[in-house]
Amino acid sequence: MVATFAQPVSFAPESPLHRPPMHYLRSCLGRFATGVAVVTFESQDGRRGITVNSFTSVSMEPPLILVSLQRTVRAHQSMAGSAFTVNILGAEQQALALQFAGKPSLEPEWTDGEFAPRLAGVLSWFECTSWADYDGGDHTLFLGEVQHFDYRSGDALGFVGGQFARIPQPHMGHEGLW
Repeated sequence: MVATFAQPVSFAPESPLHRPPMHYLRSCLGRFATGVAVVTFESQDGRRGITVNSFTSVSMEPPLILVSLQRTVRAHQSMAGSAFTVNILGAEQQALALQFAGKPSLEPEWTDGEFAPRLAGVLSWFECTSWADYDGGDHTLFLGEVQHFDYRSGDALGFVGGQFARIPQPHMGHEGLW
């Protein structure tokens, strides 16, 4: 099956202004606001990380989360079957997001975990053991079973339309009801 763009394409393929349908699909997907996370793990070369926005919860019992990685990224092979930590970034941590997106500008502060390393000072984190890896076309879906987790107060770093955004912390969440 081939995905089709509902709007007519205004430039012929030979035009320098032509954009392929996948360009429009990427733009459509970019309208969905997400949080920003860095997935950290141990590799043969030491501690590594990669910035992602394709992260979601899957199950509460057992506690499972999912990270989707493009097969062509360097981190892909190291993640297969490995423990990892998903580090959710605070709004003030844009430089940390860029650090692990291939634009290094700082030396991150690491914290040892029982199964995988994590970044210090993040908004929340989920340390996971590998549950399963699934084919997802040009991506692999890495499911992790959450072993340890924690969070702090603060605004979240978001991403929408190719831009970083601040997601304000709600005044009171469900955790205040306990």
